Amino acid sequence: MRLAAILFVALLAAPPAGAQFAEVGSLDFPTSARSEEAQGHFLRGVAILHSFGWKQAIEQFQAAQAIEPDFALAYWGETLCYNHPLFGGRFGLDEENPRAVLARLGSTREERAAKAPTDRERGFLEAVEVLWAEEGSYDERRVGYMEAMGRLYERYPDDHEVATLYALSMLAGARALGDDSLRLEVRAGTIAMRVFQANPDHPGAPHYTIHAFDDPIHAPLALDAARRYAEIAPAVSHARHMPTHIFIQHGMWDLVSAHNQSAHDAARALWQPGDSVGDAVHSLDWGQYGDLQRGDYERGRLWIERLEALIEQSGDQQRAAGTLPLVRARYIVESERWQVKPVTEDASVHELLATGLSAVRTGDLETARTVEDALAERAADGGAQDRIAHWEIAASIRAREGDADGAIALMDEAIDAVETLRLPNGAANPVKPPYELYGEILLELDRPAEARSKFDTSLLRMPNRMRSLLGAARAAAASGDRGAAREHYATLARYWAGATDDAVYREASQFAETNEN
Repeated sequence: MRLAAILFVALLAAPPAGAQFAEVGSLDFPTSARSEEAQGHFLRGVAILHSFGWKQAIEQFQAAQAIEPDFALAYWGETLCYNHPLFGGRFGLDEENPRAVLARLGSTREERAAKAPTDRERGFLEAVEVLWAEEGSYDERRVGYMEAMGRLYERYPDDHEVATLYALSMLAGARALGDDSLRLEVRAGTIAMRVFQANPDHPGAPHYTIHAFDDPIHAPLALDAARRYAEIAPAVSHARHMPTHIFIQHGMWDLVSAHNQSAHDAARALWQPGDSVGDAVHSLDWGQYGDLQRGDYERGRLWIERLEALIEQSGDQQRAAGTLPLVRARYIVESERWQVKPVTEDASVHELLATGLSAVRTGDLETARTVEDALAERAADGGAQDRIAHWEIAASIRAREGDADGAIALMDEAIDAVETLRLPNGAANPVKPPYELYGEILLELDRPAEARSKFDTSLLRMPNRMRSLLGAARAAAASGDRGAAREHYATLARYWAGATDDAVYREASQFAETNEN
């Protein structure tokens, strides 16, 4: 039986709450379903699953199960809706629900397999049997799932659903293996792009292409997919958000702002008490980052207020409450509206970094040293991000004290550490990128040529970051390259959406006016 779930809508159009299951993409997934109605629900569920619309997809798969209680793939699909495949349980691992879904299909693996009448359907089912087995760690099972999907792909290389889900399994497998070589991502992206070229309306193909090439080097390969995905599945919040992974990599701040606003609107329209706030928080987080890069500090504050309201409405869900310190710290660092707050034991690394930079910039070196000590303690037992934050604050203090050699040595440590991490993707982490801070410190030490090199590297890693553009312009002007300075200032001014009397915008526009040729 062949049916398709179809969408054609205007970009960012927000369907009413009652039409949440329209506009999800187009795919062809033949099954052994006996009922067209069950197959229709199944197809819509798969289309939404490809866009990570978990709640919506579960409803569709369960509707198919109600019509055909022995429809094995309807249970297969539902098992994939309870955990984000790429986060590895970062926000809580739910193994109980997927196993309960399989148990509803049949009490044993053999009994369940008997309800999948074709080799292809048994292959899908066998893969999730590996993923939700009782033995092995979740990461081990994610790798086993990838291997099972790989075997299925070898048998059905031209099947778009096998291909796209195999691509997704490789993205998850790379994270489970801790493989930062991008080898699996590139292979996954190649497979997903092949499906995208054959069916530009497929929701999974551009989605997984975006995830596969979400780094500064490969992002240009996914720009067409990002632009198309923005039109494919507006009924799903995550699908509205996802193109911004690539728009951020290109520094397209207007699109980052607009798409995350749309994604947040969709998530809030669907949300009910008791639901996860993940989609609403994720789009809020990235939307704030995009607006701050546009100098729109009013909207930067608005996103914080929205998050505070969401925390209250959701009963302090951890995903929301845990993001609040980050967006507050980011606002301080990006706007440079410095706030020196008391240093507490439960402060996050983001809060400590924002307070430490605020203290240095306002001349409160006593508080800055307190932050340095707190970060040093965390860095002793923490990861690279904790160490980088410690070095950033320590270097800022040394520079303010006039210890140029000490500041440079500490920032060299921070740069060495950041180069061991995965290439940047999404909002800046740490909230003050080390190359950018290094450039600012070198400018403070009156070393503009060296500062320019750091800002240039920062902009290669994170194109069009506002503070890096500003630093690069200042460094170029101080080095005598007024043409490069004018170009950086012009880019900053082109994206600016904040107050025109802001000091940064005035600086950029005045330089352009007085250095036209």
